[in-house]
Amino acid sequence: TKWRFFAIQQKTGINLSGRWTAIFGDGDNRDTTVAEFKQSETGIVTGTFLTTTGDYRFLEGRVYNSTLYLSCFDGGHAYLFTGKITDENTITEGKFYAGLSGTDTWAAVRNENAKLPDAYSLTALKPGYKKLDFTFTDLSGNKVSINDNRFKNKVVIVQILGSWCPNCMDETAYMINYYKKYQPKGVEVIGLAYERTKDFARSVKAVTQLKDHFGITYPLLITGYTPAQKETAESLPALAKVVGFPTTIIIDKKGEVRKIHTGFSGPATGSHYTEYIAEFEKLTDDLLAE
Repeated sequence: TKWRFFAIQQKTGINLSGRWTAIFGDGDNRDTTVAEFKQSETGIVTGTFLTTTGDYRFLEGRVYNSTLYLSCFDGGHAYLFTGKITDENTITEGKFYAGLSGTDTWAAVRNENAKLPDAYSLTALKPGYKKLDFTFTDLSGNKVSINDNRFKNKVVIVQILGSWCPNCMDETAYMINYYKKYQPKGVEVIGLAYERTKDFARSVKAVTQLKDHFGITYPLLITGYTPAQKETAESLPALAKVVGFPTTIIIDKKGEVRKIHTGFSGPATGSHYTEYIAEFEKLTDDLLAE
């Protein structure tokens, strides 16, 4: 028999199904997220936490003795969430464990109207800028520029990513199929990799593994910068800031930035994922038609 946390099936009078405002950390490190849960009669809970940069992917667990337990392991990331259920509308004393050493606190209140900031409002160009201008090195050591002929008169998607980033993985899994569909119609995609090392060879190795795993056919460039906000801002001077990974920059056929989307809500978010994909592809179609 497959089970997680406890083999005993325990019915509970509390049902956590619905939407919640969940706050991680405290003080200047507070991060407001949206939790969406579904709970069965026997206390099995599934769902995820949506954040401004994406989500915590497919979580599953249960309610047992007035405590919520949730976890996931995707092969590269292990997460554990626990929280005391004060009542049907409140979760307190939450603990979050990531991997071997990452920890945080969290608490949540039921809020069916909870929502995140508009993902298109978090990152913007600096005043006076309309275009990006960058040249970085691809995995073969060749210089690639946004101004190269292959990108002229094309709709271009710039994917800011890292091989260490789980939400970037989810976006990449979608992006490879998007590229197959739209590249013949006049769309190009460029992946800009920000690795946790400035060593070029180590970065190439990590990003090549990403490329091979997903079968990526669009160019992946090593920026030589780390994911630190100050460094990402230095690497793309036209941007006011980069607040999270992934960040997706949509450029029209004139080379002008039309929209910038922060984060990626993956398949674990259900309708949020499907709605974003539909919106993103409609935007692509509209830009191609211009």
